[in-house]
Amino acid sequence: MVLNSYAKLNLYLEVLGRRKDGYHNIRTLFERIDLSDKIILKSRRDKKIKILCNSPEVPLDNANLAFRSARLLQDTFRLDKGVDIRIKKNIPIGAGLGGGSSNAAAVLVGLNRLWNLKLAKNRLITLARRIGSDVPFFIYNIPFAQATACGDRIKLLNKLHYLRLWHILVVPKIAISTPTIYRKWDTYSKLTEPDYDFKILTLALKKRDSFLIARSLFNDLEKITAKLYPVIGRIKKKLKALGIKSILMSGSGPAVFGIASSRKEAVALSKQLKKNKFWKVFVTRTV
Repeated sequence: MVLNSYAKLNLYLEVLGRRKDGYHNIRTLFERIDLSDKIILKSRRDKKIKILCNSPEVPLDNANLAFRSARLLQDTFRLDKGVDIRIKKNIPIGAGLGGGSSNAAAVLVGLNRLWNLKLAKNRLITLARRIGSDVPFFIYNIPFAQATACGDRIKLLNKLHYLRLWHILVVPKIAISTPTIYRKWDTYSKLTEPDYDFKILTLALKKRDSFLIARSLFNDLEKITAKLYPVIGRIKKKLKALGIKSILMSGSGPAVFGIASSRKEAVALSKQLKKNKFWKVFVTRTV
C-alpha cells in the first residue's frame, strides 16, 4: 500500500500558555500542502515493525512516530501482525512542517485498511492524540483547519475548503527542537501580540484579501526562533526584497514561507532563491 504523507504550514500560531502536563495550549490555523513523503506499507506474518528510509536522519525505532503508530495499533488491538514501513522522505526534518506527525497519521490510516481494522475516523483521531499533537490534523482529508488545546483539537474550516494558495517555501539546512523553542517561550512569554486575531485571518483568506492576509499572518514562536537562528530574518528579508508581502515562519521553524500570487510567480522567484546552496527551496500549494 502506497500513501502520500503531506506537510503542513501554520498560517497563524498563538501560544496561550503552559499546561500542567508540560505542553502548551495554542490556537493555530493549519494548511496542508502538496510537499509530501511517500509511505509504503507491507504487512508481515510476524510481529516485527521495520522502518526503512532513504534519509539517515530518520530514526528507525520507537523514536519514529510512524513506528509508534504501528506499535500502538498492535498493542491496542492485540494484533499478531507486523509491518514493513518504507518512508521516502521529501519533507525536511525538524523544520516546522509536521513531517513526522504526517507519517504517523499515514501509517494509522494505511494500517487501518491493510490490517482490516475497520476503525471509524473518530477512533483513529483518538489514537492519533496519543502519538503527537499535530497527528490528528493529518487524519482529516482537509486543506485547512483550526486547532486548539495542544494542537490536537480540530475544527474544520469548511468556508476555506476551495481555497488554494501558492507558496515559496525556504528551509535553511538546520534542524530545530520544538521543545527547546517552547521552553524559551516560557522564559520570554508574550514577546508579540497579534495585530489581528484568528477570525480576521480566516475572513481575509475567505475573501482572498492579500493586504489583510499579509497583516494577519502570525506566529508567536517566530521571534524566539529568529533570535536563536538569525537566518530566519535573512530569509524573510530576501523574500520581501523579491516582492513577497505575506511571509511567515511555520511552527517552531526554521521553514519560512511566502504566499505567491500564482505558480508562475512562485517558480520564477524560487529560481533566484535556489542560488543559495544553504537553503532548500520548494514551490508548493494547498492540497
